[in-house]
Amino acid sequence: MQNSFCSLPGDIIGQETLTDDGFADEDIENELGPISVQLAYVQQVLGQTQESSSSYVDIIKRNVVDESSLAVTVNNLIALKGSKDVSDGLRKLDRLKDQDSQIFKLSQALDAKLSQKHKEAIYAKRVLLLLHANKIDQARELCAALTGLFPESVMPTLLQAAVLVRENKAAKAEELLGQCAEKFPEKSKLVLLARAQIAASATHPQVAAESLSQITDIQHFPATVATIVALKERAGDNAGAAAVLDSSIKWWSNSMIETNKLSILMPEAASFKLRHGQEEEASRLYEEIVKKHKSTDALVGLVTTLACVNVEKAETYEKQLKPLPGLKAVDVDNLEKTSGAKPMEGAAASAMQEEVKSKEKAKRKRKRKPKYPKGFDLANPGPPPDPERWLPRREMSSYRPKRKDKRAAQIRGSQGAVTKQDKQETAPSTSKSSQATNKSAGADHSKPASSKASKKKSRR
Repeated sequence: MQNSFCSLPGDIIGQETLTDDGFADEDIENELGPISVQLAYVQQVLGQTQESSSSYVDIIKRNVVDESSLAVTVNNLIALKGSKDVSDGLRKLDRLKDQDSQIFKLSQALDAKLSQKHKEAIYAKRVLLLLHANKIDQARELCAALTGLFPESVMPTLLQAAVLVRENKAAKAEELLGQCAEKFPEKSKLVLLARAQIAASATHPQVAAESLSQITDIQHFPATVATIVALKERAGDNAGAAAVLDSSIKWWSNSMIETNKLSILMPEAASFKLRHGQEEEASRLYEEIVKKHKSTDALVGLVTTLACVNVEKAETYEKQLKPLPGLKAVDVDNLEKTSGAKPMEGAAASAMQEEVKSKEKAKRKRKRKPKYPKGFDLANPGPPPDPERWLPRREMSSYRPKRKDKRAAQIRGSQGAVTKQDKQETAPSTSKSSQATNKSAGADHSKPASSKASKKKSRR
């Protein structure tokens, strides 16, 4: 048991030392528990996720570490899994809560032992897991409680913004983060980055660009400048985008940093201004790049830009370009005077046509013979199949709907009513004489009655 738990080198050394000192097995496991957690974290940092995850699970199952080490283990395992197995992560966090509290709250022992950073991380994991589990009400309730637990931290505000984004209230989240950045200016970097991300995802490019511009640490770096310019272009603020580029170029020109970024920013600024019709500004930037960095690409851009503004100056800089090989024998003036390519005639034209036809024939697909059913005689195929054989019966041209029989006797009266004729037929006979008279009467009157009925039917 001890060997499987103490499988890491540090645990083995500690086990040997404590065994020599006469510690019991349970005491050795308790002493080596925090070291096992630290070694599992090292594995996690080194990218050995499978080994680290199995170590965390083994530590939690054995339950031989103290409460603070267990809390760190649970937190690290949830961070390692991410959004996978959310219900299991919530169950593991329930082991750390105060059982008397209705909402999630760390036990008094953990609250006293853990640092502020560790407690913030555990509460943040709880809120994120609730969001992944679609338990929005519990997440909102916990975020409201975190504001009182961590009054000087921006973490509760970030979690509240995450809940608002999940509820499709991006504008309210942007407003909340903006207020937090004003309240804690020294901690505003993370808040402003989150606000920019939310605004960009919610198609609010101006708010996102404004948030990035307020982060003084990174506002002049090429990646940040490119993002702000793209956001302002999306918002239709081309003048603001140009101002951002000019401000960044000025800042890097006056800075004393060794890794200067002017060689990256100036060509992009020149390309931006050329794209938006500011040829003079673009040519000035290209000319400055050519003088400072001797860039061939900048020289080509300068000649192209000056051709629209100052042709003589463009010809002067054009002479600095290296001639392309193979173009010495080409007379540009005679080439411009030609009327263009002439159609081919004679044998060359016919040869070209034949070549094209042969290529077209090669591209044609090979026709395959049709497949006939088994036993089919192609010489005597018989009558052609009915073209309407797959149509529903009602849509066939030969379909005739059934006619309703209008000659059926119409029954009048309420249900169960009896006519006089029915009464006579069902009436019992009293004597043989009456039966005989009835038969004779029926025989005498049967013929005219049937003839009258037939006449009535024919009239109808």
